Amino acid sequence: MAPLRTSDFEYELPPELIAQTPVEPRDSSRLMAVSKSTETTEHRRFTDLPLLLKPGDVLVLNDSRVFPARLYGHISETDREIELLLLNRIEPGRWRALVKPGRRMRAGSRFDIVDGAGDTTMSGVVIAQESAGSRIVELANEDAIGASGVVPLPPYIHERLDDPERYQTVYSQREGSVAAPTAGLHMTDRLLGELRSKGVETVFVTLDVGWGSFKPVEENDPSSHEMHSEHWELSQDAADAINLAKSEGRRVVSVGTTAVRLLEHATSVSEAEGQLLDAGSGWADLFILPGFKFRVVDGLVTNFHLPKSTLLMLVSAFAGKDLVLDCYREAVEQRYRFYSLGDAMVIL
Repeated sequence: MAPLRTSDFEYELPPELIAQTPVEPRDSSRLMAVSKSTETTEHRRFTDLPLLLKPGDVLVLNDSRVFPARLYGHISETDREIELLLLNRIEPGRWRALVKPGRRMRAGSRFDIVDGAGDTTMSGVVIAQESAGSRIVELANEDAIGASGVVPLPPYIHERLDDPERYQTVYSQREGSVAAPTAGLHMTDRLLGELRSKGVETVFVTLDVGWGSFKPVEENDPSSHEMHSEHWELSQDAADAINLAKSEGRRVVSVGTTAVRLLEHATSVSEAEGQLLDAGSGWADLFILPGFKFRVVDGLVTNFHLPKSTLLMLVSAFAGKDLVLDCYREAVEQRYRFYSLGDAMVIL
């Protein structure tokens, strides 16, 4: 078998198919239903999901919420405008961030953050510059982040959302992500109720999505790509429900690649005897490529992802690269909407 190349995960996408606005209602988006066993597809609506799942299936959803991680302000001495994207909190008052313009945000640079009205809400200083280009910054009065920042949208979305909640799942709980777990954006309370009425069990886990989700793989050999760590948490109730389902031969269906990474990472570090998962939390940097052996996930609901992205590679590992790329070509022909605010596929 020939070694994998990043170029193996390229496909042609007309720019007009990159969704700029969400459809309403959420669950009216299109849904491509893919069978792994027969390698066939059906074209449906997301409202058809209950018809495709079985009583006893366990649907795993990521309840992480996007926090207002994008901050605007100016350098204290020169009043030049700056922009920060907070990536993760290292310790109280200290954050890892991407900054613009980078050349003016060197170690020791002091800056002020302003809110939407232009009033100064926080001050900060650049502590260090990292090799990847990110900065370590120290923020005074970090409690003001919520009032100062805005929810960041992916770089390929150029339209402004009328309702920022439209970039949150209806079941989001704890802030920690800089990008939404987008497969869950199609879910509505009504649809979740219909699934539960059918006997589908819903289980919530937490993985804080990092900005690395949008970083393309630049190395020719994808296995050389460095994944960014993301914080995860798996409750005892969630672990018990999934372990029981697997022991009884019921399917575990992940809503999104983020939940896949959490579950497959958690089982790899589990010390529980006689079961796949035990409760816990930590940091995951699992990179799933074709050839990966899935131990937990039996089905996947996911959006259509960027070419040469780690997310497309994960989906290809789950369903087979050739099948997935065939589905993507079909989605282009059928004029599906792509990426975070676009349509979805379910692979069973």
